[in-house]
Amino acid sequence: MPPSPPSPALFFDTVNAFHRTEALKAAVELDLFTHVAAGRATAADLAAACGAAPRGVRILADYLTILGFLQKGGDRYALSPDADAFLNRTSPAYLGGVLGFVLTPQLRECFQSLTAAVRKGGTATSAEGTVSPDNPVWVAFARAMAPMMRPPAELLAGLIDRAPDQPLRVLDVAAGHGLFGITVARRFPHARVTALDWAAVLAVATENAKTEGVADRMTFLPGSAFEVDWGGPYDVVLLTNFLHHFDPPTCERLAAKARAALAPGGRAVTLEFVPDADRVTPPATAVFALTMLATTAAGDAYTFAEYERVFAAAGFARSEFHPLPPTIQQAVVSYRD
Repeated sequence: MPPSPPSPALFFDTVNAFHRTEALKAAVELDLFTHVAAGRATAADLAAACGAAPRGVRILADYLTILGFLQKGGDRYALSPDADAFLNRTSPAYLGGVLGFVLTPQLRECFQSLTAAVRKGGTATSAEGTVSPDNPVWVAFARAMAPMMRPPAELLAGLIDRAPDQPLRVLDVAAGHGLFGITVARRFPHARVTALDWAAVLAVATENAKTEGVADRMTFLPGSAFEVDWGGPYDVVLLTNFLHHFDPPTCERLAAKARAALAPGGRAVTLEFVPDADRVTPPATAVFALTMLATTAAGDAYTFAEYERVFAAAGFARSEFHPLPPTIQQAVVSYRD
């Protein structure tokens, strides 16, 4: 069979990708998916519910149907399974709030300066990008991203090899929304968790801990992970979505700090976007490297071999790699001794 002729489809799909972003953003702002879930199936009914023009809703809903968020039969719309799970506001897995972080002006500005970032080899918007001290973007992150982190948090807690009736001392570094430490506290009734992050971010983690009923077993440690004393000893140190912001020498410093905080037999449990050695697979994981190029001075999506070197240099005896399907992230469990 002869090869397919060249096509400009990929070019135009990519150039116009912002149309998809803005269409989804508009639908979330109008609460269109939730109104469809409530039985408002026609453009006219949806327009009345959304407070929008019927023509506008029809064109937007048709576009969302083409993308796969909606299904259409005659003049009636229904949610796709994915939209019902993640874009219906009544769903416990609702992700509409994630837009409050991923579409913040600060992050958009980073990508609008991507050419300069490629030339520089790191973010072009400021010296440190999103990892500048006490950056307010992380409050937006903590408020927006907690629902998305529940599945990996459950999977990560499952990697902790400890009987539920035994005491467990846990440090959650760069805790953000606190979901990882909170999930461990829920799964292990005798766990005590220390959450470390900027004070403004920990305010969100404190709210979440109260909602989940584990605030009485959590301690909140405000400040920079590089400057504050981590305390200890701990049985587990959680490093979740943190190391990718920094270059390998900085990661080694943090890993060494984790090892120093661990009790004998303790482990560091790292959640990251860990691509294969070719750095292009799996695609959903590997593309995260571009986010680090745009938003940080020296961060990256590191391979497992690179994390092995980081933790070995910090004195850890060995590290294990754990895929976490169906999420697009992976875990590295590093043993102190």
